[in-house]
Amino acid sequence: MPDAGDALNARYRLDDRIAAGGMGEVWRATDTLLGRPVAVKMLLVEHAAEPTFQQRFEHEARAMATLRHPGVAAVYDYGTTAGGAYLVLARIDGQPLEQRIAERGRLSASETMALVAQVAGALQAVHRAGIVHRDVTPGNLIIEPDGNVVLVDFGVARSALSVTLTGTRNVIGTACYMAPEQVAKATVGPAADLYALGAVAYHCLAGHPPFEGGSPVSIALRHVTETPEPLPADLPAPVRALVTRALAKDPADRHPSAAALATAARSALGGDPDAANLLATENATVALQAAPSPVIPDRPPRTRFLLPILAILLAALSGAGAVALVSDPFGWFPTPATTPPASPAPPSGSAFPSPTSPPSRTISGTPTAENPPPGRPRTTRPRTGSRRPSPSLTSSPSGSPSTTDGGTTSEGPGNSEPAGDGPSAES
Repeated sequence: MPDAGDALNARYRLDDRIAAGGMGEVWRATDTLLGRPVAVKMLLVEHAAEPTFQQRFEHEARAMATLRHPGVAAVYDYGTTAGGAYLVLARIDGQPLEQRIAERGRLSASETMALVAQVAGALQAVHRAGIVHRDVTPGNLIIEPDGNVVLVDFGVARSALSVTLTGTRNVIGTACYMAPEQVAKATVGPAADLYALGAVAYHCLAGHPPFEGGSPVSIALRHVTETPEPLPADLPAPVRALVTRALAKDPADRHPSAAALATAARSALGGDPDAANLLATENATVALQAAPSPVIPDRPPRTRFLLPILAILLAALSGAGAVALVSDPFGWFPTPATTPPASPAPPSGSAFPSPTSPPSRTISGTPTAENPPPGRPRTTRPRTGSRRPSPSLTSSPSGSPSTTDGGTTSEGPGNSEPAGDGPSAES
């Protein structure tokens, strides 16, 4: 057998031995390739050398590798070495059931039924895959801190029990929990696992296995020929009835399936809502401390004044837009045309003409302004008491100046006639 520090196939380093049995040893190991803890089950050379044994062991490993159940230890790898074959399984950190029984002596009926319900559910998944564990013992049931029970030690049990009991009088397996049909070398099926689980429940409730004392062979034979002592009378009747049925000598008299056994165990609990946590060694829910209020640091000056600055900029832009809309310095918005105000008339006798409007031309007696704005006819309204500005000055024969403004003739201050009242001028 290997020693601590050895590496299997240059990958699985053996750290320390957990247990040893008739078929081999179980080691705590480390997968150096993935850097995770594992459990390695090493087989004895004499069993690994048998072709049928290796074939069944490999088949078992393949079948177990497909199982996914919280109550079943996962199988990671299978291999062979010069010293024999081995299985690599998930390492389950927890307390073996046998250790808890040794510490407490007996478990309560509720704790026992909670354990039976969990293990029976895991066995149902195993049996559905066509596998019989054949070595359900307190040493192969690991209770995790949250109360979950995991069934370990697959492969070895099936292969070990396939070896017949020979004249060497060595019983392969655990005699204290072995079903009568296993001892009698009869056909072994799922009912053998139910018997073994019943024997485990008996051990939990009574503080000892159904049969003990003597050699392993004598203990195994007592499972075939004797009836165990009754369980303590202080236990509930449904609990005692469940264990008695599970320990029936005839497989047909036991529960029809692992699922039926799990249902009976839950019923025996009486609907206890805390049954799932009865085996836990820590609270299922961890109380969390109230998180302290986060300290929000003062915002830096750049962030502190960012919003006011943005508000001022938006207000300034809005004001500039309003001014641009009213004054229109760039001529972006069209405005209606307005008539320019009339310029005051120059004083009489001035030598300079008033720069108001270009001289008008008269066609057929109708005065028209040169280049008038399109669509806006020019109208002239006379003003009372004021003189209209004259665009040009001419001299009359008498030497007095006269002004012509769009068909209106002025001959003196205060005298005006509208154009068109006299005879029309012809050129």
